[in-house]
Amino acid sequence: MFEHAAAPHYFSPEHEAYRMALRQFVAKEITPHVHAWEEAEAIPTSLHTKAAQMGVMALGYPEAHGGVPGDVFHQIILAEEMSRCGAGGVVAALLSHSIGLPPLVAHASSALQSKVIPPVLRGEKISALAVTEPSGGSDVAALQCKAVREGDHYVVTGEKIFITSGMRADFFTVAVRTDPLQKGAGGISALLIEGHSPGLTRTKLDKMGWWSSDTAHLRFDGVRVPVEHLIGQENQGFKVFMNNFNSERLGMAAQACVFAQLCLDEAVDWARQRTTFGSLLSERQVIRHKFMDMHARIAAAQSLIYDLAWRLHHHHDPAPQLVARICMAKVLATQAMQFCADQAVQILGGMGFMRGTRSERIYREVKVMMIGGGSEEIMKDLAARQLGI
Repeated sequence: MFEHAAAPHYFSPEHEAYRMALRQFVAKEITPHVHAWEEAEAIPTSLHTKAAQMGVMALGYPEAHGGVPGDVFHQIILAEEMSRCGAGGVVAALLSHSIGLPPLVAHASSALQSKVIPPVLRGEKISALAVTEPSGGSDVAALQCKAVREGDHYVVTGEKIFITSGMRADFFTVAVRTDPLQKGAGGISALLIEGHSPGLTRTKLDKMGWWSSDTAHLRFDGVRVPVEHLIGQENQGFKVFMNNFNSERLGMAAQACVFAQLCLDEAVDWARQRTTFGSLLSERQVIRHKFMDMHARIAAAQSLIYDLAWRLHHHHDPAPQLVARICMAKVLATQAMQFCADQAVQILGGMGFMRGTRSERIYREVKVMMIGGGSEEIMKDLAARQLGI
């Protein structure tokens, strides 16, 4: 990768020290076990504890709840270094709280925050986000899962699908419709629903990639949720979830660049060793051109991401422009990942089709990166609307 030292105006010595500590942790505690965890289709709960001791879980959360201060560049570094293990499923499973907890941090009562946030940051509990539904996909405003107020409880009925950490989560941050008379974004609320709640059932989903990340179809059949578990104001939950998506998409963009780079690295290593018709692959012009195309796409996406992080950190642009840039960064980075994974598998030839190579695994993970957090088509349309096009 174009080393981060080449961008000192983005990353301070403190940032780089954090990067090196994370890199050592990932190299020791995660990367050697990735293949086994992928085959087992789960990560061990002990990894949550180890990551918590390293400060991975707590970055950017309030110190009052056990969090560790960190800016947007720390978040970028966390996304990049965790992705060096070469398995998006491991990252998704370990860091599902990064999309499950932010709504609580921003909008929940202090009592609910104290109940949920500390044990998750200590690695003792798992938090997940439950928004997507079988009928809705990326269209959050069309959700149908309903919550009816009955005294001091909401009664929740409906379904959620493609939920990361859905089989293991102790806490779900759930989007529900509390006012059926309001259409679209109106009438949506956010609830904290505990995983052991009677009436909640979970079905494991089998995926193309991200095997080590448990993914579930949730069904709520008259689940009773205390009113105190309302996150923010009733019928005002749409913005809660929309704001949450911005950080998720930026993190996915940073991850995609690293996955693309891992494919490039593996392809280069292979080409320097593989001989065909008397010459190394790396000596063939067509292969070198592929490498340069891969380099260029990674560099372009990474440059956009770092510039975007700077703009966010300095509050440089109005919100619509920042949202548009986040959408563009996710699209550009995941396209780079797609291109590099495809080229790496092609260069590795038959070996690229074998399980156990990074490129094969990342090739299977491309589509979830291009769909999850908002599909490429949704991102382009949202960016266009934010820019008034």
